Amino acid sequence: MMTSMENPRQVVRKFLARPQHEGVGAVVRRSIGRFELRYFDPFLVLDEFSVSAPAGFPDHPHRGFETVTYMLEGAVTHEDFEGHRGTIKAGDVQWMTAGRGIVHSEMPAGPGTSKGLQLWVNLSSHNKMIEPGYQEIQSKDMASTTSDGVTVRVIAGQSMGVRSPVCTRTPTMYLDFTVRPHAAARQPVCATWNAFAYVLEGEGVFGVGGEKAGPHHLLLLGQGDGVEVWNKSDKPLRFLLIAGEPIGEPVAQLGPFVMNTEEEIDMTINDFEFNINGFEKAKHWKSQALVALGVE
Repeated sequence: MMTSMENPRQVVRKFLARPQHEGVGAVVRRSIGRFELRYFDPFLVLDEFSVSAPAGFPDHPHRGFETVTYMLEGAVTHEDFEGHRGTIKAGDVQWMTAGRGIVHSEMPAGPGTSKGLQLWVNLSSHNKMIEPGYQEIQSKDMASTTSDGVTVRVIAGQSMGVRSPVCTRTPTMYLDFTVRPHAAARQPVCATWNAFAYVLEGEGVFGVGGEKAGPHHLLLLGQGDGVEVWNKSDKPLRFLLIAGEPIGEPVAQLGPFVMNTEEEIDMTINDFEFNINGFEKAKHWKSQALVALGVE
């Protein structure tokens, strides 16, 4: 996998994503969206989650951004107030555009522990109030290729000659690399985009200067036209490489609502409380998961 780069990026910051509680009984390792890194334009949150029934993420709203759920183990059942329902299994991805508003639930399907990642991608001001929508890709349909000891799954963008069918309103690249021992991955990244890596398994050496990192570490990458990663160990390395075009607009956030101004946040709270302007169907909707639990 030889790709020439004039100015490869280096790691400018590294930290470990530590476990914290989120939802109802779920545990997440949050690396973006915590106090050390509130926002990495255009990315609002990155959670690596682990959840077992009856814990999960019951009925909750979103407005103003997109959520990308990528399952690693187990499965999660998703349902929303528009009647959309489905199960995301290991290797599947769901790219959900919350837009002007959605209320949904995400609960583990079946026994055992379900693990995955959820990335929140901000939307520009002219896209924040678009209609909600979904793009879903099953694992068997994921764009993927292998060369020189490197396998890549392309969730968004393109790599090693293969391209994802996902349409990203905020231009985004989302790649899942597995690198065999003593192999190296090289990936071009648009020079004007912000980029980071997140290690899932093994240990890698990242970027110019050779920053070592193991599981649950987030590495922010500096400026450049690409990134190089080496696996100098005897075990496979698996990491995510994610990059996006900065939006460059003010961010006003209150939990699951992300707008540009505090006034828009106040309007969103009002819309949600009174079931208007995109939240009309929330008034009489309750997820099957909550109904099954007997929650009024």
